[in-house]
Amino acid sequence: MAAHLTAEEEQATKQFLEEISKWTTQHRVSPLSWNVAVKFLMARKFDVLRAIELFHCYRETRLKEGIVKLKPQEEPLRSELLSGKFTVLNVRDPSGASIALFTAKLHHPHKMGHHVVLQALFYLLDRAVESFETQRNGLVFIYDMAGSNYTHFELDLSKKILSLLKGAFPARLKKVFIVGAPVWFRVPYNLLSLLLKEKLRERVQMVKMADLRQHMPRDCLPEHLGGLLALDPLGWNRQLLAGQNGHADPLDELVAVPTGPSREEPSVHTPGLESMTLQELVEHLRLVPRTGIYEEYDEIRREAPPGTFNCALAACNQDKNRYGDVLCLDQTRVRLKTGRNEKSDYINASFMDGYKQKNAYIGTQGPLENTYADFWRMIWEQNVLVIVMTTRTDEGGRKKCGQYWPLEMNGQEVYGHIAVVNQRVDNHSHYNLTTLELHNTETCEQRQVTHCQYLSWPDYGVPSSAGTLLDFLGVVKQQQKQAVKALGPPWKGHPAGPPIVVHCSAGIGRTGTLCALDICLSQLQDVGTLNIYQTVRRMRTQRAFSIQTSDQYYFCYTSILEHAQRQGALTANQ
Repeated sequence: MAAHLTAEEEQATKQFLEEISKWTTQHRVSPLSWNVAVKFLMARKFDVLRAIELFHCYRETRLKEGIVKLKPQEEPLRSELLSGKFTVLNVRDPSGASIALFTAKLHHPHKMGHHVVLQALFYLLDRAVESFETQRNGLVFIYDMAGSNYTHFELDLSKKILSLLKGAFPARLKKVFIVGAPVWFRVPYNLLSLLLKEKLRERVQMVKMADLRQHMPRDCLPEHLGGLLALDPLGWNRQLLAGQNGHADPLDELVAVPTGPSREEPSVHTPGLESMTLQELVEHLRLVPRTGIYEEYDEIRREAPPGTFNCALAACNQDKNRYGDVLCLDQTRVRLKTGRNEKSDYINASFMDGYKQKNAYIGTQGPLENTYADFWRMIWEQNVLVIVMTTRTDEGGRKKCGQYWPLEMNGQEVYGHIAVVNQRVDNHSHYNLTTLELHNTETCEQRQVTHCQYLSWPDYGVPSSAGTLLDFLGVVKQQQKQAVKALGPPWKGHPAGPPIVVHCSAGIGRTGTLCALDICLSQLQDVGTLNIYQTVRRMRTQRAFSIQTSDQYYFCYTSILEHAQRQGALTANQ
């Protein structure tokens, strides 16, 4: 049945498909259909950005849980589908919502692994939400624990079922009823909080079997609630397998595209047709004087950012931005994990690609006192090994960055649930290296992070010579290399390691300049060419407004020349 959409909903669907098609084209897989797109948009009330996020969360979750290439007619999935453990009722609630049912009594953890249970859940619900009526009116989920005991219960599975329904499945979850919970589940009551994310908890009600009829009309309820009767042989599951709906999942091809460390997405920074050799760069600077390079930068600066700043502009996040006009794009912002104690996922920080490396850096502002805990959460969650600071905390009588780490050796500070201990400080003429030990008070894990602070870079300006900055950049890369080596085989990500966090005060001027230099020098070393103009343009699509001034942009050119002269690739008079 075709979906009847409003003009606004149709426009949102077109926008969603345009964005997703960039991903499908990149991965050489079939484009998403209109009907499947509508499913994801319905689940997020046609908020395009949230629907895109759901689409990728859905894919990655299915891949992680092994819910790919589902074959419902083959064992053990067929037996699980016919067990009656999960089903979708042939009736709806008064609002038109579909009613899905999980009967705990029919689950035997020692007989069936939870990955097969999750496969059955996804397959059945995918079929259920093919109905436009279900997409529009949502889903009620009954978690029926009546007649069950602890041997039927699996905490990890229950957590996954409830959390996946809320955050990784394209359906509008309206209500969850936990029915007939045994005493061991009800006391202590915090078992429920273990199962549920904060936002989902509001929609969950624990009710007695008799009380369920107060929430839903009797004719909506299944006769076998509590697993007391066998599943109707003509029930929904059997009809599903017997009919044409036993087909393969249309999203299987998309789900099977590997994500994460095992298959890096391509970086935006790769050699292009307009890349220059060193000799061509020298010739370019001869033909185009300093004012011409300034005009080149002005051309870049006039380009509008290719995304939105909705999250950074939200009223609740205003006090988390150091500068009101320096915001991070929704499309590339770093999202903090949320949980029982952490409600917000916002930090003014952006993922930035490096040379042939996706998310090589995180460009961020100098932390504010009220964002110290957020900053250290990000460091922990992104497995950061090296932090690069290109500013002093105070410059010219103005506060540029908060003192977000213990300054003195053996100093200790606690930021949220991350305790930071200063183990060692090495002072050099132009930079300081500080070894920090991080302790996660929630998981009792500890890690080591190196804090690298460059001291000779004036705000808005540029160093008088690139030599000390180039030396500092070399130290940073060496620290990262050593730290990744120390991780050993457990590290399965990019060989260059997790993102390096780079910040100044706003996180765009000095931060952008340093990253641009690293990208260009890496390409020069790899293939003997570079393109500063293209690098900066691409960088600004990820960390908006990167490189703040024409002097900083020109400094990239002169730094490359100075580096080449130091390496003997150019003579001083070239």
